Amino acid sequence: MTRNKVWVAGFTAPLMIAMLLLIGESARVAANDQASGATAEVKIDNFSFGPQTVTVPVGAAVTWINRDDIPHTVVSTDGVFKSKVRGTDETFSYTFTKAGTYPYFCSVHPKMTGKIVVQ
Repeated sequence: MTRNKVWVAGFTAPLMIAMLLLIGESARVAANDQASGATAEVKIDNFSFGPQTVTVPVGAAVTWINRDDIPHTVVSTDGVFKSKVRGTDETFSYTFTKAGTYPYFCSVHPKMTGKIVVQ
């Protein structure tokens, strides 16, 4: 019986250490992946993006929400981001990590355009 207790104790300590290291690593990664806290929303409605131009700080997340009765996409003209087709009330979000101007359009309806300015 004593032998089993020693084996369990010897096995448990390294397992606990490994678990704590993994938890710490997960917390560090999660902290680094978070946006600056700034957010913006763009509504897709009546075949348009509104507001058409949005200005946000670096690290901000922008969320597009389709309020139209038909599907739309959100596609960067520079290939930086691209959503799948989004139906009514579906969303697409992207976090901007670099300053710049990001024009975009709906690939289903290319005359629909917008722009994100990141400062």
